Amino acid sequence: MVSRRRLLIALGANAFSAPFAAFAQQPTKIWRVGFLSSRTRPTSFQSDVFGAFLDGMSEIGYFEGKNLKVEWRFADGDNSKLPELANDLVRSKVDIILASGTPAANAAKNATTLIPIVMASINDPVGLGLVKSLPRPGGNVTGLANMSADLVPKQLEMLRRISPNLTRVGFLTHPGNPSHATSEEQVRSAAKKIGVNVWSFKASNPQEIENAFASMAGKKLQGVIVAADQYFRQRRVQLAELALKHRLLSVIPNAEFVEAGGLMSYGSNVLSTYRRAATFVDKILKGSRPSDLPVEQPTKLELIINGKTAKALGIKIPQSLLISADKVIE
Repeated sequence: MVSRRRLLIALGANAFSAPFAAFAQQPTKIWRVGFLSSRTRPTSFQSDVFGAFLDGMSEIGYFEGKNLKVEWRFADGDNSKLPELANDLVRSKVDIILASGTPAANAAKNATTLIPIVMASINDPVGLGLVKSLPRPGGNVTGLANMSADLVPKQLEMLRRISPNLTRVGFLTHPGNPSHATSEEQVRSAAKKIGVNVWSFKASNPQEIENAFASMAGKKLQGVIVAADQYFRQRRVQLAELALKHRLLSVIPNAEFVEAGGLMSYGSNVLSTYRRAATFVDKILKGSRPSDLPVEQPTKLELIINGKTAKALGIKIPQSLLISADKVIE
């Protein structure tokens, strides 16, 4: 009797435990995020701004190899590759696309109207037709704008404060970045008001960057403003070295440029931008619609100055700028 009772209890326990065991063994959902950029793949994400996105995802609870798979796509500085890379992500059926920079966001939007797209570090998304408005994006695109075109007049003003006699400035843009047309309009309008002449230069590879700076030197320009661009961020060391070589006062929106030896940067914190992009991805993966998530703009702008470069150029940074700087590299 005892043996029979034990057998029935064992069978009953097995009958109840089987469904629970099967439930416990259900695989964790792995979310697939497509990441699209015009840059070259960094050798280490930990030491790159793109690593801030992974940090932001892990802070929320997404970990690569556990519940997150990032499909990285890089155009290696050639924006003409972006449309096919975007189409490849669509064919791969990723759950969401994070588009880094304006050219990547354009390519992603042209590739799909169904897969949600989070844009990061985008200038003038409304003017470029990426979203209908900042508070109500509409469609499948939302994310973070960087206001880079609006900052160009301020960057020009800062160069003028460093050198009151500055009247000849170069403006470097990337031919594959459609947002630079707006930036150029802004800088020309601001320059006209203060009596500064602007020469425009375009570059999309290292040799063209070299040629542009040689031309600036030949025209005896005094300073250069570099437009915000993913590829220019990648070439920041070359840009900083050429500006110093040709003794040009230089300013760019990205702090990494100053850390590489450039004179000055004024713009949004890129690390914060990519970390913040993770919250957009999380909300959409949890069911929010991109059309209902307002596009965010920077709430804080940073001024970074390289004191070493200023000394090498033989210039003195005004105390008023030093006081207002978020960081001075000595």
